[in-house]
Amino acid sequence: MTNIDRPREKMAEEGVEALLLSEITNVGWATGFKGSSGWAIVLKEGGRFITDSRYTIAAQEEVKDLPSFTFASPTTGAQFLKRQFDELGIKAIGFESAFVTYATFEEWSKAFAPIELKPVKDLVGPIRMVKMPDEIAAIKRACKLTDACFDHVRRMIQPGVSEFDIALEIEFYFRRNGAELAFAPAVVSGERSARPHGKPSERKLQRGDFVTLDFGAKVDGYCADMTRTMVVEEATDRHREIYNQVLEAQLASIEAMKPGVAAKDVDGLARQVLGKKDLAQYFGHGLGHGLGRVVHDGGRMAVTSTDTLAPGQVWTVEPGVYIEGFGGVRIEDDVVVTESGVEVLTHSPKELLVLPG
Repeated sequence: MTNIDRPREKMAEEGVEALLLSEITNVGWATGFKGSSGWAIVLKEGGRFITDSRYTIAAQEEVKDLPSFTFASPTTGAQFLKRQFDELGIKAIGFESAFVTYATFEEWSKAFAPIELKPVKDLVGPIRMVKMPDEIAAIKRACKLTDACFDHVRRMIQPGVSEFDIALEIEFYFRRNGAELAFAPAVVSGERSARPHGKPSERKLQRGDFVTLDFGAKVDGYCADMTRTMVVEEATDRHREIYNQVLEAQLASIEAMKPGVAAKDVDGLARQVLGKKDLAQYFGHGLGHGLGRVVHDGGRMAVTSTDTLAPGQVWTVEPGVYIEGFGGVRIEDDVVVTESGVEVLTHSPKELLVLPG
């Protein structure tokens, strides 16, 4: 079964005979398209992929399971889509209401008339949460390269090196190895490590700093996302206490992850472990998120989550403690849920590293 086939069962359940995918991540997942603009018309049988003339050749190379059609100026995307609907005999089309702006809806309502536009809840997102074997293989390749990158940049964790230079080296490493960045790396040190998503600065590492690196490669369209925290040259008892408690919370969370377990309960366990050292108050974000074609894919492990773990889902597990004026620790791995638990996909060392050492 290809990805374009997978939404059809849900379409039948919802009474949707024709579906227009417009959210580009969903379009890429369903068709294999890697460009930035396109649509997929999904029918009970067949369909079409639509993009503009910038991607004519790319669509022919990348989209294997639907015929591709492209348009050029002065024809607009809405006009060209209407032409496809008419040729396919479509009288009503479902659209991804969670991703379509009101302005686009107004444009489509005029351009598609008299075809009926039917808002459809996100059909593809929940399906995308469960990865197929080829998707998991791509994520594993991204994780392997991310581990190799960490091994490469560890040598830079020493006094006098700037956060900005470390971030640049991460980017250079991925690009030299034929990969993209899953996201802009976060590199923060000293008191700045208390910023969970802090941007790299010109600050130079100093003795006694926590240094947090959050980064990931994107390989064959799929992302990795890993975080490691280290100490420069000398770790105090307070460094070790905070780090070891975050690590205990992460290991306990991974151990608890099994099919059928509520995501919010895993998040709660991490907070319980941090609470043993009165550190839960410094953990302000969710424990993890889904991972796939985008780094924050469908699914959340958080207090408010309604998700349940299932085989084939890929998650990040990333408890953190962030103390303003002192610094922060986050330890993050990527895991895939199996029939009996999880397989950890990132393998960089997790014991507290005091570098250089």
